[in-house]
Amino acid sequence: MSNSIKQPINRLRCAMAVVSVLLLMAGCAAVGPDYAAPDPELTDTWQTPLQGGLKDEPVDSDQLARWWETLDDPLLTSLIEKTLVANPDLKQAIARVRQSRASRAITNADRFPSLDVGGSVTTNRVSKASSGTESGVERDWYEAGFDAGWEIDVFGGMRRSVEAADADLQAVQADLEDVRVSLAAEVARNYIEARTYQYRLDVAMANIEAQEETVDLIESRFEAGLSNELDIQQARYNLEDTRSQLPSLRSGLEAAKNSLAVLTGQAPGSLRGQLEARRPIPVPPMTLAVGVPANTLRRRPDIRSAERQLAAQSARIGVATADLYPKFQLLGSIGLESINSGDFFDKSSRFWNLGPSISWRIFDAGAIRQNIEVQDAIAEQYLAAYEGAVLGALEEVENALTTYAEEQVRRSHLKKAVAAAQRAADLAQDRYAAGLVDFSNVLDAQRSLLSFQDGLAQSEGTVTTNLISLYKALGGGWEQQR
Repeated sequence: MSNSIKQPINRLRCAMAVVSVLLLMAGCAAVGPDYAAPDPELTDTWQTPLQGGLKDEPVDSDQLARWWETLDDPLLTSLIEKTLVANPDLKQAIARVRQSRASRAITNADRFPSLDVGGSVTTNRVSKASSGTESGVERDWYEAGFDAGWEIDVFGGMRRSVEAADADLQAVQADLEDVRVSLAAEVARNYIEARTYQYRLDVAMANIEAQEETVDLIESRFEAGLSNELDIQQARYNLEDTRSQLPSLRSGLEAAKNSLAVLTGQAPGSLRGQLEARRPIPVPPMTLAVGVPANTLRRRPDIRSAERQLAAQSARIGVATADLYPKFQLLGSIGLESINSGDFFDKSSRFWNLGPSISWRIFDAGAIRQNIEVQDAIAEQYLAAYEGAVLGALEEVENALTTYAEEQVRRSHLKKAVAAAQRAADLAQDRYAAGLVDFSNVLDAQRSLLSFQDGLAQSEGTVTTNLISLYKALGGGWEQQR
């Protein structure tokens, strides 16, 4: 074998040997910290005493994922399902997931070789003065070929970049689920608010009807000489005061309807027909399993997002650390070049080059180490944010447990108060008609009855709204991947 053939082969073997060593080195552990998820210390039970149907039993994940079905209201279920398809905020969150997935693919692509193809045809003319000829020299140049490059990830900087991109994608996916959780709860709250306003309007209208009958009675007694004008005016302002509450109640009802329409991705007013018919406030289930704190944290997508953001930042410390070490690349090109188009495809026109290269920043005034410090400090911030998210989640659940149970106690007392106020109003009316008491007793009884009935209507809605808040705090609405 001639020396002209042996030399290129020997150089190729040497280059391949170097590449093999680099690839073996690239299989070693990546620089930077190996991430371990935080393990917060949690109690085995909730601090709030469980009452009002709350049980510390294991939570049914499937039921919690679609908690609104426990309220047994087909229209509410329909509105939530429509929202989870058409809501603009949800569409944005879905687009962010697609963006993050594509960014992850871009980052992963850096781990593989790149290949470029190109070609050119140029004409060069050398001047008379530089060529020493009468007319100068004009020459064509034909070139085509492939250029390849591959940075070999010896110290794991690229692997850490992919690790960070993976965690970023998982965090954005958790954010999407958090949007779903929030939207389901928001739709249910607005729906309950609309039904509560309808209930309060019915209460007000019933009281207006009773107070109108009272005005008619007093006017009849006045004409018979059994009453005075003071009683008439008191009855009238009591009636008008009750009527004055209707506009604000109707405005609140329309606002709740409009909010529901926007949440479902429709123009305000689109749901007016569907919500026109009066329906009772959905009744909460008799019992609700709330599980234990550790399970709740695993179910909450916001906690998952905070943990994944911390994982991504931990990987970025490794990316920054990799800059302390040399970078190795394998470069090569192959192609054809000729000054004559007729010789372009001949063997003599072939060219190639192949070989590894190394670059190492040996002085940067400490910039790389300061960048590592920056990334480490950012990781500390994400850890603190995760710890804060855990504490906030526990606080949210504890508060929801308390408010749900205590509002049921309040509702029970209001029911008794309404019954007593209704009896007092009937007695005052009868005794006034018999001339045994003056009208102030009737006036006070009617005012109290309206106040207690309106309070009970609001409490009925608040009980269900507090249940919704509890479901959300427990991570309800997120169908976890198994």
